[in-house]
Amino acid sequence: MTETWQAGAAGVLRLPSGLLVRGRGLRHPVPAGPEPGFAVYLLAKQPPEVPWEARWLRWPDFRLPHDAAEARAVLGEARVRAASERVEIACGGGRGRTGTALACLAVLDGVPADRAVAFVRRHYDRHAVETPWQKRYVRRFTA
Repeated sequence: MTETWQAGAAGVLRLPSGLLVRGRGLRHPVPAGPEPGFAVYLLAKQPPEVPWEARWLRWPDFRLPHDAAEARAVLGEARVRAASERVEIACGGGRGRTGTALACLAVLDGVPADRAVAFVRRHYDRHAVETPWQKRYVRRFTA
């Protein structure tokens, strides 16, 4: 197994199960430390090439994913892969879309949907999940 993320490192969220997932903004430099083995990029346009495996979810800034079923499948894959790989979730700024996706991962990991936004704000970024419709998306997301 490869070196894992460090709990408490910049942008690393520990889910209730102990799984670690790094959230970040793509407008910021890549954090020091190990590279991800798998990433999910939440952008309106195709992301730049990276040397690790990545999935692109079409997700415009301040909005919701274009395809909810695809989002569920890709986030489910990210959660499964976090058990054995370094997984990164990222959008442009690392707060709205990334926070929403991390909150959905928290729901998949057992956090009640009505508490997932607060969980991510407490353990990842206090400004995560920026819009009312992103909050509603998380509240309606089911495991």
